[in-house]
Amino acid sequence: MPPSSTHPVAETLRIEDYALIGDTFTAALVGRNGSIDWLCAPRFDSGACFAALLGRPENGRWQIAPAAEIRSVTRRYRDGTLILDTEFETDTGAVVVTDFMPLPSTEEEVDVVRIVHGLRGEVPMQMEVLFRFDYGHAIPWLRRRPYGVQAIAGPDALQLWSPVALSNHDFTTTAEFTVREGQRIPFSLCWYKSHRPEPPIQHPDVLLECTARWWRDWSAKCTYDGRWSEAVRRSLATLKALTYSPTGGIVAAPTTSLPEEIGGVRNWDYRYCWIRDATLTLYSLVTSGYTEEAVAWRRWLLRSAAGRPEEMQIMYGIAGERRLPEMELPWLAGYEGSRPVRIGNLAQEQFQLDIYGELMDALHVARKSHVEPDAEAWRIQKVLMRFIGARWGEPDNGIWEVRGPRRHFTHSKLMAWVGVDRAIADVEQFGFEGPVAEWRALRARIHDDICRNGYSEKRKSFVQYYGGEELDAALLIMPMVGFLPPTDPRITGTVAAIGRDLTVDGFVWRYRPETGVDGLVGGEGAFLPCTFWLADALALIGRQDEAVETFERLLAIRNDVGLLAEEYDPRNRRQLGNFPQAFSHIGLINTAQNLTRAMGPAQCRATDTKPGAP
Repeated sequence: MPPSSTHPVAETLRIEDYALIGDTFTAALVGRNGSIDWLCAPRFDSGACFAALLGRPENGRWQIAPAAEIRSVTRRYRDGTLILDTEFETDTGAVVVTDFMPLPSTEEEVDVVRIVHGLRGEVPMQMEVLFRFDYGHAIPWLRRRPYGVQAIAGPDALQLWSPVALSNHDFTTTAEFTVREGQRIPFSLCWYKSHRPEPPIQHPDVLLECTARWWRDWSAKCTYDGRWSEAVRRSLATLKALTYSPTGGIVAAPTTSLPEEIGGVRNWDYRYCWIRDATLTLYSLVTSGYTEEAVAWRRWLLRSAAGRPEEMQIMYGIAGERRLPEMELPWLAGYEGSRPVRIGNLAQEQFQLDIYGELMDALHVARKSHVEPDAEAWRIQKVLMRFIGARWGEPDNGIWEVRGPRRHFTHSKLMAWVGVDRAIADVEQFGFEGPVAEWRALRARIHDDICRNGYSEKRKSFVQYYGGEELDAALLIMPMVGFLPPTDPRITGTVAAIGRDLTVDGFVWRYRPETGVDGLVGGEGAFLPCTFWLADALALIGRQDEAVETFERLLAIRNDVGLLAEEYDPRNRRQLGNFPQAFSHIGLINTAQNLTRAMGPAQCRATDTKPGAP
């Protein structure tokens, strides 16, 4: 049925009005209005189910909510789980809708279970489902079944099971029912391949119990017990939900094209795995007690990066796929009119020097952390070292994947230095063989080059690229990787300059987009990972109180269930970009560790000490 004028689905939800559910194979986003507006199956990068942009019901939606006006909405995850409870209160009573995705036994199916439980009084409810496939482009056939409804379009099929009567009209499925105190009404949606037999229906309450037990057992492995335990544990569960368990790959976000500026063009597909995230991801896992996940991530890295160094990409698919062609979907209007909508990512073709240093650093961290050794890793690293030695002096597209001309980005040179430094450390600490004298000379040459060309006496700061005067928040990691001591005036000057000129209301911009360095029009929000880096840098240079203040400011902008997007608009107080963002939650975990432990990830990375050492 069409929503009434008082029904919350008529509103455009903010990005932070969504919560995440997942099964470590794929994920879905659930709005505060009881609507699932994004669901990919069976993988994060597929467009099988409700793969439409948030808040666009014509492109796919599954809503369960009170039919009457809603007085209040409260949401929470059950402790230690990714099971979401959304409580609706109306004039006649209150209900809670419980949403979760059971852990699958096979990649052939994906399930979403929703259970409506009456808390007080009685509440008239309505359900509306618009099944859409292929990013909202394909409308499936609907067929009545004894259990409810089946939907089929090409390779994809869905079955919706419910004990309440379902009606189909104009390719939309609806239901009306009333829930009384103590009553439980379940709904179950299963995706499967259309040429396969229909899967058997499983009891929702049994699935709920099994799912809760699995998540609580997993969460119990967390070893962090500091001041920010709740935030760290929620971020770890988010990372687990963004993991594709068959391969160990962790996607940057489960969504595509959520804008970095409302109405703007900076809309990218983040449903892939970035090499750049490797080291910080490993730190977040090993310092929190999740060695198994760290091993799986390290294996994904080695498989994906295998091949000739010049063919190494900045990102890969969740199984290590290399072809990620970018295309625009003109039939989608975009979130709040932000166009174009993109799938795939053209940045895969860029040359970004920093990823070679990131991979070298990640493999070194894995060894320091006693992550399961791999005999092939050192052979791959020696090949990478030859590549770094030959190419470190070339311009590249940089960490921010600029679509303008290549430049000699200071951060790129920094990470080339890190790659060489970690190779030397592997020889010195772990007994590997390599031309260490040659590498030491190369390390010194790169270091001198950065200090000579990447530092501005005028700014009293390192700058974004050689010959320029612009700042770059990526340079906050310089003391963390051990390039210079945190007390070096060039480091403290860089931190001060970024805090003064790249920070608004305590949140850090990556750089100033208006300079045109990235070849794009429009602006963007403050970049949350960089703001976490500012907290780390402040702690390293001894400004602990400011570091904690910055961290607490970041915690305060999480949504009501503890999730963060990629960026934040401090003026309009809105989260921006793809959601939830793994890199933001990795930053949260690592900064909490840095501010809690004497030797957290930042200190360990700088001093080459084992992660988590006292």
